[in-house]
Amino acid sequence: MSRLDPEKLHVEYVGTTPAEPVIPRRHTLTRSGIDDDVYLTIGLDFAYNKINPARDEILGEWIINGENYEYNVFLFVNGGRSEDVKAEREASFRNELPVALEAIRYGDAEFFDAHPELDSVPIVVYFLSTDPAFNKVENWGTFSDYKKSDS
Repeated sequence: MSRLDPEKLHVEYVGTTPAEPVIPRRHTLTRSGIDDDVYLTIGLDFAYNKINPARDEILGEWIINGENYEYNVFLFVNGGRSEDVKAEREASFRNELPVALEAIRYGDAEFFDAHPELDSVPIVVYFLSTDPAFNKVENWGTFSDYKKSDS
């Protein structure tokens, strides 16, 4: 996936509305390997029923860190025992993450319209692995960096 195709993005709300709540509000982003469609589930919890350890799902949630909002993204890098497999998964996540963040921002646009201040909070990405070489925490900007010009 190199760019977001809005026609291939499918959004489902589970226990949430397009504007509420802020917390808890969790995103589960999955992709069909067959037709390259992207599925965004916006719910009170992650859509565990849509997660498959063999794929590269992206999980994100709004939290309060101290007195400020923050958006946390969780990427599960392990995916295999070899260093090569972990390196491939990490590279895949790094390649796909900008488009995934754009899909979350675009798919939840009504939410950002209702809470414009959330466009400028930090996105903190957790690359999760039992291998310390792949277990990382990084700042990936803000959702304003991933806003499509037509959203």
